[in-house]
Amino acid sequence: MGRQIHFVVDPQGWCCLGLIVFVWLYNTIFIPKVILFPHYEEGHISVLAILCYYFCSLFCIASLLRASVADPGKLPENPKIPITEREYWELCNKCNMMRPKRSHHCSRCGHCVRRMDHHCPWINNCVGEDNHWLFLQLCFYSQILSCYTLVLDFCHYYYFLPLKKENGDIFVFRHELALLRISAFMGLIILGGISGLFYTQLMGIFTDTTSIEKMSNCCEDISRPRKPWQQTFSEVFGTRWKILWFIPFRQRQPLRVPYHFANHV
Repeated sequence: MGRQIHFVVDPQGWCCLGLIVFVWLYNTIFIPKVILFPHYEEGHISVLAILCYYFCSLFCIASLLRASVADPGKLPENPKIPITEREYWELCNKCNMMRPKRSHHCSRCGHCVRRMDHHCPWINNCVGEDNHWLFLQLCFYSQILSCYTLVLDFCHYYYFLPLKKENGDIFVFRHELALLRISAFMGLIILGGISGLFYTQLMGIFTDTTSIEKMSNCCEDISRPRKPWQQTFSEVFGTRWKILWFIPFRQRQPLRVPYHFANHV
């Protein structure tokens, strides 16, 4: 997407990311094979239900992969500091490099990240200024896909008419109940975990406060100018066009806002 790939060498992060990809792959393969395609062939659902499921699945995996390899806002070794902005920079006591205020040093990645929110092992990357919008999209589409999967699991047994034809795949036909129980279990776990995280992220954007700032209690309400929620969200997503907030297949461009207003602490 026009950006350099950022790859974090962390075995623990690889395992967490691999687990998320496995859950996505499992539901993307078995849910259509067990529920969507058989019921579509017998006229119980429309093709729109299949397209919506794959649409959510595509946006979910796209936001996941882009958030995991996108540069979160890593600072260069010798940043050029404009003269008019020097008062808004500070020295990092861990890597002894100058950085903008509201930046944070990630001990796992070993460098400072602009407006770092937290390091997320589930994407094996930091969540910072340049990929925070992708992380929000990942949380959003993960919830939609989990809810959609749980609804399909429920409707398959309690709402849809029984299938007249047997599934052509013998393995799927014999282990249908076990496959759907695993799917429902993973959907509940993902939905429960992501919902709380997504709510926390939204509240952080509304108050223009990162997770690290909340934990360190370094940002009092009186010390930061209040911004409209449209402004804070536009700064995160890099555009004021709200429809573009939901599209992961684009390149983010930072909004031109007054430096003292965007980085005041």
